[in-house]
Amino acid sequence: MTEKTTPGAKAVTRPRQPARSRADLPTVEAETRPYWEAAAQGRLLIASCAGCGAVHHYPRVMCPSCWSEEVTPVEAEGTGTVYTYSTVHRNDLPPFNERLPYVAALVELTEGPRLMTNIVGCAPEEVVIGMRVRARFEEIDDGVHALYFSPAAD
Repeated sequence: MTEKTTPGAKAVTRPRQPARSRADLPTVEAETRPYWEAAAQGRLLIASCAGCGAVHHYPRVMCPSCWSEEVTPVEAEGTGTVYTYSTVHRNDLPPFNERLPYVAALVELTEGPRLMTNIVGCAPEEVVIGMRVRARFEEIDDGVHALYFSPAAD
């Protein structure tokens, strides 16, 4: 791939990344491996910072609040509320086009962090802001489990 930033500028060549077979599959790296291993066991990990006490999600080695590297994974309760959502009626990208319509949502975990996910286990029109939800994991590829949320049975 070659990019030019301005007319007459020297071309910058960047190596091509290998094509991914599916857009919904994560890239599992050393830093995120514990998260994906826990997901395969049906457990949701979030990160806790020893430096400032903040918790965050998605898995990363540095605290986004204080930049400390004293971050350790902790198991979350797996419950939360729908903070906001959108029902997706059109998406041409496989495999999402096979799931239409689906609900893309921002869920606020009981522990505080918010994360992007899909709401499953109910009709899209049943989803409302403030709805209590519970984490569930579904295998989407050989050994790869994705995090979804469904209505909580209170």
